[in-house]
Amino acid sequence: MRHTAILATAFATLVTTSPLTFAADLPGKGITVQPVQSTIAEETFQTLLVSRALEKLGYTVSKPSEVDYNVGYTSIASGDATFTAVNWQPLHDDMYAAAGGDKKFYREGTYVTGAAQGYLIDKKTADQYKITNIEQLKDPNIAKLFSRNGEGKAELTGCSPGWGCEAVINHQNTAYGLEKTVNVNHGNYSAMMADTISRFKEGKSILYYTWTPYWISDVLKPGKEVVWLQVPFSSLPGEQKDIDTKLPNGANYGFPVNTMHIVANKQWAEKNPQAAKLFSVMKLPLADINAQNAMMHEGKSSEADINNHVNGWIKAHQAQFDGWIKEALAAK
Repeated sequence: MRHTAILATAFATLVTTSPLTFAADLPGKGITVQPVQSTIAEETFQTLLVSRALEKLGYTVSKPSEVDYNVGYTSIASGDATFTAVNWQPLHDDMYAAAGGDKKFYREGTYVTGAAQGYLIDKKTADQYKITNIEQLKDPNIAKLFSRNGEGKAELTGCSPGWGCEAVINHQNTAYGLEKTVNVNHGNYSAMMADTISRFKEGKSILYYTWTPYWISDVLKPGKEVVWLQVPFSSLPGEQKDIDTKLPNGANYGFPVNTMHIVANKQWAEKNPQAAKLFSVMKLPLADINAQNAMMHEGKSSEADINNHVNGWIKAHQAQFDGWIKEALAAK
């Protein structure tokens, strides 16, 4: 009994002295937050990590709403939603600007760095025909290698409409003179890539667009099963039109390396400076998102699984997580 009493006293002391979880004056008390993300289930991990941190500040955080990106930005701008943790820059610049830009949104700090995108083909075909640049697909004989029936145009697996990538892919298909030899397919990305992977397993040539962080590059590993294709020159639409996508080493894969940001309603952020500070200091390594996405692809993709992944990440990075909360609480 004596040990029990000591433990009870110790726990009571912990409860009354822990400022992060039990303080009565937490800034988010009584305030409900609505996150938004796209229908890509793999975005839930990075969204829920922000939700957990907000809960530590006392906020009540609703389950993320899944909407098209443009609807998400419009909802945040109008105040119908509070934040998104999946703002890609510069990929989403047109949607961000169309919904009000910096006048409507709070965007400080960088949540994720090093997000790459581009076009890939299977390594076997690349090596055999010495294909390194997407411009080579202007040659009907090269394009034919990626045809579904072996006779016509190359079939390029694009992305889901509304993601932003489809506008870039369509623009580049024209800019690089590929319209006569390449069919761009946009639709349900997961279904299209399942078909692409099946074709690869059958030993057929494949041509597709993808991005990181995402599980595709864990299944079709660049440098091993597939290779990235370069582009002949930089060419992007809309708000991105002046961006040079050439890397310092001279290689050009057609897309700038993107960063991801937490974007919130500006008025809300001004009224909630501690939450705004939290948004600005949180950082999540790309490799950790890739690893979590791979677990989802392997079957651990239920709501409970994803919550376990979030809790596991926090436990493994507790000091860093607590540091974010402490920094946020100190904001005025």
